Amino acid sequence: MVESDFIIIGTGAGGLSAALHASEHGSVIMLTKRGALDSNSNWAQGGIACVTAGDDSIEKHVSDTLIAGAGLCKEAAVRTIVTEGPSRIAELVNWGVHFDQREAKSGHLEFDLTKEGGHSTRRVLHVADATGKEITEKLLATVRAKKNITILENHYAIDLITTAKLGLASEDRVLGAYVLDETTGEVETFRSDRVILATGGCGRVYLYTTNPKVATGDGVAMAWRAGATVANMEFIQFHPTCLYHPQKRSFLITEAMRGEGARLYDKNGVEFMPKYDKRGTLAPRDIVARAIDHEIKRTGGPCVYLDISHKPADFILSHFPNIHRECLAIGIDITKEPIPVVPAAHYQCGGVLTDVNGATSIRGLCAVGEVGCTGLHGANRLASNSLLECVVTSHRSVAHLLKKLPIGKKAEQSYDLKPWQSSGVVENDELVVIYHNWDEIRRLMWDYVSIVRTNKRLQRAAARLRNLKREVQEFYWNNRVTSEILELRNLVETASLIVECAIRRHESRGLHYTLDYPTTDDSHELHDTALRRY
Repeated sequence: MVESDFIIIGTGAGGLSAALHASEHGSVIMLTKRGALDSNSNWAQGGIACVTAGDDSIEKHVSDTLIAGAGLCKEAAVRTIVTEGPSRIAELVNWGVHFDQREAKSGHLEFDLTKEGGHSTRRVLHVADATGKEITEKLLATVRAKKNITILENHYAIDLITTAKLGLASEDRVLGAYVLDETTGEVETFRSDRVILATGGCGRVYLYTTNPKVATGDGVAMAWRAGATVANMEFIQFHPTCLYHPQKRSFLITEAMRGEGARLYDKNGVEFMPKYDKRGTLAPRDIVARAIDHEIKRTGGPCVYLDISHKPADFILSHFPNIHRECLAIGIDITKEPIPVVPAAHYQCGGVLTDVNGATSIRGLCAVGEVGCTGLHGANRLASNSLLECVVTSHRSVAHLLKKLPIGKKAEQSYDLKPWQSSGVVENDELVVIYHNWDEIRRLMWDYVSIVRTNKRLQRAAARLRNLKREVQEFYWNNRVTSEILELRNLVETASLIVECAIRRHESRGLHYTLDYPTTDDSHELHDTALRRY
């Protein structure tokens, strides 16, 4: 058994920043199922939203967030995260992150801020069009320099260990995790009173997504099985502009491009966003994604087109060098021609229900970043608020855990953790079935539970997922665990939670749009769609 003061599962912006704060107080073990840079954060292009300009204000940022969240944000959480943002930005700079700057009229350097959909002013700090890469690389370098932080790559957290799972009647609290060492195939027991989930989102539950392959809903599924409350999983944000090309099916075209003047056109070259929203291409993501979906269905075209070629070539190359390079590799010169785009699953606004400290319903367990649901995003995330939430809640979660479970304090009770029980050996023919089920889950979620939904589609998805869960559980219990089985298990669990939440919300709000309830219902008190396993 491996013991530490903190266990952090995930090495994105939330996990890495949490580790740096935690390392000031005790030993930290970081677990990641792939490499340390394999995270959603590393793929983030646009930037991090924060009030830094003189013509901006906390109130403006709060207001923009509340409007985008379609009435379901928790204002206290929004205000706290937005207010603490500037301090966390200063911390990132101190850790070596170099945000783009420009010369102000006074002659001094200032942040080169950009604007994205839903923002009333320029407030998005960025590093060209690869902000997440810069942040995670600099944080990782700082983490690796800390002697009391151990990063274990290729270590897949299987399940959380809790007092409830041990059959104890005491207060439900987390005690650690069972973890598969993918290099040896052995399952190890990790013990800690303080566990932080920073596992990112679940975009791979859909056939088309901007997310990397690691985004299989692991943290939500683990927390759910452990008995934590999960909320608002029906609110899956579809990024409006994912490159439409067989060679680059998951390549995101940043929202910042629309913020800098790019326009959307249908297959006939007609600009269409002004007829859907007075903000045009700068409307919030849910509105733009539904508009694109409608235009594709209306015109019969396979995609729509995003065009920034009217801007000077040197401007495009300086602001979007990565996108220019990737598109040019497949024969599209964005300085001269439009980019074919379609919506794709991008971000989960729900997750493990937490307070603004990242604290879950299980003592000692926190969830930070996309895996958690603080109430910041409500029914639709405001662009570039995600990285802000990561760094603010990771800082607060460590402070919360230290307050509730001080290091060095004698535990109320010692626990005898049961060793992992393994059985069976995976056969080749079983792997074929696993891959088939993986594909089926992603296709049915795309066909039945994507941008526009109906009761009938949701019920069909629920029925098939129930059968798939039984099949997956049979694989899990009868075979030795592998990453393939674990990802499939988490994928079907997360898909089921999305469908269950969608069925329970009898209205259209934010990212959840259903033809059976096409209007927003403000006749009753707004509520989270909260689920808990009993």
